[in-house]
Amino acid sequence: MKKIAFIGLGVMGYPMAGHLQNAGYQVTVYNRTHAKAEQWKEEYKGEFALTPKEAALGCELVFCCVGNDDDVRSVALGENGILAGLAQGAILVDHTTASAELARELHTITKQQGKYFIDAPVSGGQAGAVNGVLTVMCGGEQDIFDRVSPVMGDYAQFSQLMGSVGSGQLAKMVNQICFVNVVQGLAEGLNFAQKSGLDTDKLIETISKGAAGSWQMDNRGKTMCAREFDFGFAVDWLRKDLSMAFTEAEKVGADLTVTKQLDGYYKEIQESGGNRWDTSSLISRFEQ
Repeated sequence: MKKIAFIGLGVMGYPMAGHLQNAGYQVTVYNRTHAKAEQWKEEYKGEFALTPKEAALGCELVFCCVGNDDDVRSVALGENGILAGLAQGAILVDHTTASAELARELHTITKQQGKYFIDAPVSGGQAGAVNGVLTVMCGGEQDIFDRVSPVMGDYAQFSQLMGSVGSGQLAKMVNQICFVNVVQGLAEGLNFAQKSGLDTDKLIETISKGAAGSWQMDNRGKTMCAREFDFGFAVDWLRKDLSMAFTEAEKVGADLTVTKQLDGYYKEIQESGGNRWDTSSLISRFEQ
C-alpha cells in the first residue's frame, strides 16, 4: 500500500496522518476546515482534497478520525463521501471513538459494495498521537486487520484485533470506564492530601512507586494539584464516550452504577463552564 487517505485532522488525526507521510506513504488528507488541510500539506508535503470522495480515489486504504457517529456518516456516506470514491477491495479504517452500532452499519454497507471495514478507536491522547505511541483496539476480519496493522504501526505502539466488527468500539468503552474510575480515585485522594496539608509533589513521587501508581498519576497528578486542566481530552468528549457505554451496558445487563455517578460529576463540571477542560478537572468537583 502506497497511496493512503486520511480524513479528519483534529488533534489526533493531524499528527497521525503526518506519521504516515513521513513513513513514505503518499498521503492525501481531507478536513472540513480546508485551511487546516492546507497547513498539513505545507508541513508534511502531502496532498489535500476538497471532498472525502476525492481523497479516497485511487487509495487502497483510507483512515478516518472525526468526532462522533454523525461526523463519521457525513464523511463516509453520500455522493461526496469516502465510500463513493473507495474502490472495490479497498479498506476503510475508522479511528473515531463511535458506537458499535455504527461500526456494524458501515461494515454491512462496505461488504455490499465489495469493500472492507475495520473499527479501530485509539487510546493515548494527543501526546500519544504526536509521539506515535497510540494503542489501537480493532474490530473486523483477521486477514483485513493483518493488512492494515503494519501501516498503523507508524503511529501506534500496539494494535490488537479484539473480535468481529464493533469489538474495537466495545473495547474502547471498557477503556473509558476503567480510566475514568482511576481519575476519580486520584482526584479524591489528592484533594484529601491537599486538605490534610501534605506536600503533594513528595506524595506523588512516593506513592506512584507502589500499588497506587498509574499513568494518570504520572501524567496528571501534579497538574491536577495545580488546577491546570488544558491537557487534551475534554469533558465533553468523555461524556459522549460514556453515553455510548451506558447504552451498550443496558443491552448486556452490565452494572455501571459508579461510572454513572462520575458521569454526573462531569455534568456538573460542564454546567459550571468546564466542558472543554480535560478529564483531570474532576478534582474541582471535590472542592465543593
